Amino acid sequence: MSQQGRQSDSKKEEFRRYLEKAGVLDAFTKALVGLYEEPDKPTDAMEFVKRQLHGGPPEPINMDALKQEIQDLRMRNQQLEEENEMLKSQLLKYESEEQAPATS
Repeated sequence: MSQQGRQSDSKKEEFRRYLEKAGVLDAFTKALVGLYEEPDKPTDAMEFVKRQLHGGPPEPINMDALKQEIQDLRMRNQQLEEENEMLKSQLLKYESEEQAPATS
């Protein structure tokens, strides 16, 4: 093997070790295994791999569902705040009744 060939192999091996140490090979392997194990192969394999590498959600985010959830949580929060105020009022009423002198 020529000197230039050995240098090229050495550089390739050094680069491979770098990728391995940085976790790149492991990330690519996991993404490709995920694609292989996917029962319904996506039409855009590249996009699937990109999502896997970025750690993003496997499915697109449903904005309408998130907006509905926010609305539901706001309503529930309002109900709980009203209930809290009512219970505070009742507690104050009972505490003031306990502190009032008993008349016989």
